[in-house]
Amino acid sequence: MANVKNAIIKFNQPNDQIIGDMRKISGFVKIHNFIDIIDALDLEANPRNSKVGNVTNEIQDSIKLTPELLPFKTKGVLLAASKYEELERNRYRISFEDIETEGILDGGHNTLAIGMYILCSAYEVVGMPFPKGVSTWRDFKDVWTENRHVIDEYQQMIRDAQAANKELPGNLGAYVPVELLLPVEPGGYEAEAAFRSNLFDICVARNNNVQLTVGTRANKQGYFDTLRTLFAERNPFLEKKIEWKTNEGGTIKIADIVALTWIPLSLIEPVKDEAGREVAHPAPNTLYSGKGGCLKSFERLMSSPDVTIEPSNGSRHELNNTSVLSAFKVAIQLPELYDYIFKMFPVLYNRAGGSYGRITAVKKLNERKTKTSPFLGEKIETLSPDGFIAPLVYGLQALMNVEIKDGKQIITWSVDPKPWLEKNLGAVVESYADVLAPWGFDPQKVGKAPQSYTTALRAYKMVVAGIL
Repeated sequence: MANVKNAIIKFNQPNDQIIGDMRKISGFVKIHNFIDIIDALDLEANPRNSKVGNVTNEIQDSIKLTPELLPFKTKGVLLAASKYEELERNRYRISFEDIETEGILDGGHNTLAIGMYILCSAYEVVGMPFPKGVSTWRDFKDVWTENRHVIDEYQQMIRDAQAANKELPGNLGAYVPVELLLPVEPGGYEAEAAFRSNLFDICVARNNNVQLTVGTRANKQGYFDTLRTLFAERNPFLEKKIEWKTNEGGTIKIADIVALTWIPLSLIEPVKDEAGREVAHPAPNTLYSGKGGCLKSFERLMSSPDVTIEPSNGSRHELNNTSVLSAFKVAIQLPELYDYIFKMFPVLYNRAGGSYGRITAVKKLNERKTKTSPFLGEKIETLSPDGFIAPLVYGLQALMNVEIKDGKQIITWSVDPKPWLEKNLGAVVESYADVLAPWGFDPQKVGKAPQSYTTALRAYKMVVAGIL
């Protein structure tokens, strides 16, 4: 594989264990060894991106104030590499060939805290102010890379101080517990493939103590990869706003995207998950009130051997279902359409004879100074409760076709949806608007009521048929 990352790690008091095809080296590693590790790795293999906060601050305090207790206060860091070379003096040269599955499996916050400690110490010694705005691993790694020369200068100053029997701020000799997972036979294709295929289960198990979320697991398996690629091709700005990985940053939650994706996915015949159980389509109202359930159903759908395949090298799953792919291609337009409906609904509701601004929930919502659309973040005149909008977005299903090509169901738009909405959304809203009153104009009740979704879908179908 191209762009292989390498690092040399030295263990103190190592313990070498072998069970089956897996080898584990565990022991203590000095903090200065992490410079090499941080240079080589990001957190691709870790289920979450780490964030600066109380946890990382407390770890840094432990390194500074009680370094002798650090090995006993933290579980440390779990690393994995498919290729390695044993060197002298308990050193290992490790190569991370597939950084999506190899690297830092657990201990991302520990690694971030150690890296922040090294950087802060370096800046203090060279007399430079520490850069502001470092809140995530990505921020930290950018600063680390851009200012790598500061760390080199700091290390040289440490060596000079040691030669002169002087001390400098920072203790890069403190020990951190580290476990290194390796295949028993490095270099063997089958052994390495089997090794990588086991790493995801190990990673999930190690992170269970912090309740690894469904979205995190799904991202780790590669279930969002095709969606992410399609979004990047259609609208790179929107793709960057989606938080595909926990703590990665982004104003749009992946659960919101997955819930919308079920609108076209629900037109496909149900499949069976990896356990052989049929994956039922989520009910329409879960678009508003059950996004967590939508995410769980999506994970089960994507786990189906009829939908994704796992490469022989044990890497991320790959989509292998033309029906699901066609639904994804339709789904990537839904956030933009959601924003359009969100923007236009107040105007069209008033045009249909309503008094939108007098609705209590609308009044409270619009006390906010900043008014932007949910996905693209565009400035708008009036905010709307999601419970009023979700049924209208679900109704877009009426503009979708199910075609049969080569025996496969293919989902397509029957019309170009944006121009159609520009021409016909007013008629849809006029028919749909009556659904708000029976629920007392309460957006939660409207958003949770199945009738709201059937009413919206019927309104779209009647406009398509020329009845409205």
